[in-house]
Amino acid sequence: MDNATRARIKESFAAQSMMATLGAEIVRIESGDIHIKAPILHGSRQQQGFGHAGLTFSIGDSAAGYAALTQIPLENEVVTAEVKINLLAPARGDYLVAKGRIIKPGRRLMVVASDVFAVTGNDEVLIAVLQGTMVPVPR
Repeated sequence: MDNATRARIKESFAAQSMMATLGAEIVRIESGDIHIKAPILHGSRQQQGFGHAGLTFSIGDSAAGYAALTQIPLENEVVTAEVKINLLAPARGDYLVAKGRIIKPGRRLMVVASDVFAVTGNDEVLIAVLQGTMVPVPR
């Protein structure tokens, strides 16, 4: 992947105030492979003290979208058309990591996915899987 694509992803991510609110950061940028890490902050917990599904969904959606962005021309961006999530386990841990990938690239529609893990020390527990569709749009 070229430096211009990496720079575009970093710039776009920095412009997302929601990711800043969640304390999220991109920790891996490779072609078709994006990882986003977020702490489980007090303000992003649900009533039982676990990370809220909204946190899980937000970083999973963004990781999948940025994976798609690695594969399209610089003059385009992507927007989410739809995403389905399966919550598999409580978001318990030190932080969450969403690992986004592309299932099928396309010029009009891109099918993407992400797996979200709760991490404690060296242990990762798969807590959610997302699959969706991204639409390339003019920048």
